[in-house]
Amino acid sequence: AGGPYYPVKKGRWDGKTSSAWRVESNLPPANSTVDQLLSLFVSKGLSLHDLVALSGAHSIGFAHCKHFLSRLYSYDRRGGPDPAIDLRLLKALKLSCPPLGGNSDVVAPLDVNTPFLLDNVYYANLEARMGVLGTDQALFADVRTRPVAQAMAANRSLFFERFAASMDRMGSIGVKRGRKHGERRKDCSLH
Repeated sequence: AGGPYYPVKKGRWDGKTSSAWRVESNLPPANSTVDQLLSLFVSKGLSLHDLVALSGAHSIGFAHCKHFLSRLYSYDRRGGPDPAIDLRLLKALKLSCPPLGGNSDVVAPLDVNTPFLLDNVYYANLEARMGVLGTDQALFADVRTRPVAQAMAANRSLFFERFAASMDRMGSIGVKRGRKHGERRKDCSLH
C-alpha cells in the first residue's frame, strides 16, 4: 500500500483465547475526544506521538456511515453538521449517507484523496478539514496534537519513521510471558 517497511518481532507469546467482546473496550469510538484517545493510548503505554502516528493508518480503509453520521446531521442541538468539516466533503458524504433509512453497507474512504495508499496525505486532509471521522479531525483541532499532525503532513519520511516506531511499540502491548499465560503460534489462525 506504499507504506514503510519495518521489521516485525517474531516469537511473541499470545493468549490462548480470543474474544470479540474484549476488543470493543480497546478501540475508541469514532467520536472520541483527544482526551479520551490519549487516556486509552496512555493506558496501553503509548504516547501522544504514537496516537497521531498510528492514526495515520486511516490513510487507507473505509468507514461505514454509522461511524460519522452524527457529524453530518446532529452535531449540535439544532441538528446541524460539524462546523469543522469541509462543505464539499459534507455534501459528498450526505449524498452517500442519508440521515435515516440509508444502506448500512455504504462506506466512505477515510482518506478522500489517496484511499489506497498509506501516506501522509491523510494529515494534509485534516488540515483541509477533510477528516471523515470525528476522532481524526479532532487531531487537528487540538493544540497538543495539531503540531505533530502538521509535521507529519509536511514530511512523509517523518511519518513513515514514526509510524514504524509506533507500530513496533503497539506490537509489544499485552505480550504474554511463558506457557502458563500464552503460546507461540507457527500458524496464527490455529491455537
